[in-house]
Amino acid sequence: MGTARTQPLWTPVDTATADWFLEGPVSEAQDVVIVGAGIAGLSTALCLCREGRRVLVIDRAGLGAGETLRTTAHLASALDDRYYRLARQHGEEGARLAAASHAAAIDWIEELALASDPPCGFRRLPGYLFSHDGDTDNLRREAEAARAAGLSAELVGEGEEAPAALGPVLRFDQQARVDMGLYLLVLAKAVRDAGGAFLRAEASAVEGGAQPCVRLREGEVRANAVVVASNVPFHETGATYTKQAPYRTYAVVAEAPPETLPDALYWDDGDPYHYVRLQMPGDAADPVQVIVGGEDHKTGQEDDPTAYVRLQEWAKARFPGIGRFTHAWSGQVLEPADSLAFIGRDPDNENVYLVTGDSGNGITHGTLAGLLITDLIQGRDNPWTGLYDPARKPVRGGGEWLRENANAALQYRDWIRPGEVADADAIARGTGAVLRRGLHRVALYRGADGHLHAFNARCPHLGCVVRWSSEEKSWDCPCHGSRFDAASGAILNGPTSEPLSPFPWEKAS
Repeated sequence: MGTARTQPLWTPVDTATADWFLEGPVSEAQDVVIVGAGIAGLSTALCLCREGRRVLVIDRAGLGAGETLRTTAHLASALDDRYYRLARQHGEEGARLAAASHAAAIDWIEELALASDPPCGFRRLPGYLFSHDGDTDNLRREAEAARAAGLSAELVGEGEEAPAALGPVLRFDQQARVDMGLYLLVLAKAVRDAGGAFLRAEASAVEGGAQPCVRLREGEVRANAVVVASNVPFHETGATYTKQAPYRTYAVVAEAPPETLPDALYWDDGDPYHYVRLQMPGDAADPVQVIVGGEDHKTGQEDDPTAYVRLQEWAKARFPGIGRFTHAWSGQVLEPADSLAFIGRDPDNENVYLVTGDSGNGITHGTLAGLLITDLIQGRDNPWTGLYDPARKPVRGGGEWLRENANAALQYRDWIRPGEVADADAIARGTGAVLRRGLHRVALYRGADGHLHAFNARCPHLGCVVRWSSEEKSWDCPCHGSRFDAASGAILNGPTSEPLSPFPWEKAS
C-alpha cells in the first residue's frame, strides 16, 4: 500500500524488487536495522554496507513506496528556506555547513547515478530563484547570504537566461536533477549487491537500549543499532514531533516543446512557493515534461480539491508554450521550526538514530543523512552532527515553533463541533465525512460499491479528530499529520503507530 492514491511521474520501484524480500519472521539479532526503504533508509543502508556492516531494511509496503517517489527530485544546495534565514537561525557557520552538506549529497548522488547505465537522468544545471511579486530586494539579500555560505549566486537580468516572464532571477550554479524512479532502483540494487537484506513488515514500535528492539505487528527484531527513516518517527520519542509540522504539497506535469524554457531548476519566493523543473524524454522526438509543484497547506487542514487547477493556471500564465497536463499527485513534507532536518541520535532511545524533517529538500537531506548517520554509528566525528542534531532546541525558530504548536492545539476544537453532515445518506460514493454519534466522532467513507466503512475518528497518536482529504481520499490528522486509508483505516503516514479503530456503525444506527 502506498501513501496516496494519486500517481507520480516516476516509475514505481516495488514491482521490480518484490522478490528481494526475506520470508519473515527474522529471529536472530541483526547488526543494523533500518526502518524505511526510501531515499534516507537506502542511502544509509548503502553507506553502512560499504563499511562492512550487516544491514536489514524493513518496510511495510516495499522499496520506495513511501514519500520518496512523491518528490519532484530537485537536487539543490540552494535551500528553500533562504540562506539569510539559515544564518539568523543557525549562525553564519551553520549556514556554511548546511550549504556544504547538501552539496556533498548532490556529489554522492552524482557518483552513484553516473556509474549506472543509463545514468538515471542525472544532470548538473543552474537553479533560478525569482520574485513572486516583482520585488527583487529579497533576491539581493539572498544573493549576499548565499555567497557568504559558500555558494555561487549571481543576480541575472530579466530574460538574459531564464524566461522574461519570471523577471530578474538569482542564479545558483551546480544544482542538479535526476529521474527519481531510476535512481532509487539503482540505489536499492547497490544495497542488495553490497550485502544488504530486505524484510517486508510493519514496525509498530522501537525501544532503545544496549541492543535496541524493533517491534513488528508479528514478532520483533533486535540489533546493535536501529535507524528510523520512516519520514516521521512513529515510536516513543519526544525529540522532534513538536518541532516540525506536516504539510501537503502538490505537483502537476505538462508536456511542452523543448524550447519552452531552459533546462534548469526554478523556484519563486512566495509563501507557499512554487517550484519547477524539466524531465527530458528518452526519445528526442517526444515532448519535454514540465514538473510544477506548490500550493502547500497543513496536512488535514484547508482541504481544497482545486489545488491542481491552481497549479495548472500558475504554470500556463508563466510558460505559455506548455500543452496538456498528464500527471498530478501530492506528497507529505515535514517543516522543522528552524528549517533544517533532524538527523542523528535519538536523545530518548539509546543506539537509535532518526531521520526526519525534510523541509522540502528531502532527496538531499535523505542522502546526507546516510553520510552523517554512518559516521555516528562508526564512531567518527562529523562536522554536521550539531547542525542536524534531533535534540537541538529551535531557539531562533521559536516564533515558528509557537505558531505551529498553537495551530495544532486549536484543531482539538473539532471535538465540540457538530458533524460535517447530519446523516450518512448525505455521503456520496467515493467520499467521506465525520459524523457525531453521541460522544463519539465517526469517520465514515462510502466506497464505490455503496458500502460504508466506519472508524473511530480519534487519531491514535494524540487524539485529534481526523478529517477527510478530497485530494487523496484518505483520513488525515490536522494536528500532527498522521494519515489513514479510507476503506481500511490502515496507516499511510506517521507519527501514529496504530491504525484507526473500526466503529460498529450499523449496530449504532
